Amino acid sequence: MMYPINEIFYSLQGEGRWAGRPAWFVRFSGCNLRCPFCDTNHSAREMMDAQAIIEAMKKYRADFVVLTGGEPALVVDEALVNALHDAGKYIAIETNGTRPLPPGIDWITLSPKDLYVTNAKVVLPRANEVKVIFCDTDIPSLDDYAHYPADYYYLQPCDMGNADRNKDILAATVNYCFAHPQWSLSLQQQKIIGIR
Repeated sequence: MMYPINEIFYSLQGEGRWAGRPAWFVRFSGCNLRCPFCDTNHSAREMMDAQAIIEAMKKYRADFVVLTGGEPALVVDEALVNALHDAGKYIAIETNGTRPLPPGIDWITLSPKDLYVTNAKVVLPRANEVKVIFCDTDIPSLDDYAHYPADYYYLQPCDMGNADRNKDILAATVNYCFAHPQWSLSLQQQKIIGIR
């Protein structure tokens, strides 16, 4: 199996429960949604098999791998999961939840997008964490996701590329967390400290 890889890079996980943990990021090209705030260039891709992906991660000994996109659930299969486990990797995935996942993934981050785009119904029955991108002070209630089966719940302010707008969105996100303490604030720490 060949996988469409946008990029593979080593950094710190900047978001959610594992923020601050050194990780390999395997970003896949392609997505079934077109979110207005997406920062992935879906046309950039290199076709790689599982062994080439693992080989690209040999420079550092980190065992934590984040499969992201695009939408990794479109292409990640059991063979890749098994190959990464055989290489001693702990596998996290960041998904919009609209496609089923192969068995064996160690950590699932659901980042639902149905508040922003159509045809984005979540089909996953459970996740380890829910991370909702908070884009607007007029966002509808997040009650549906407050009851979604998960261990952790995060709101992450959307980076709109405008400092004044970002400041307003951050304030609205913080206020929502104050009013709904089930939700924790997730910041994109990689952007704050200036790393990838």
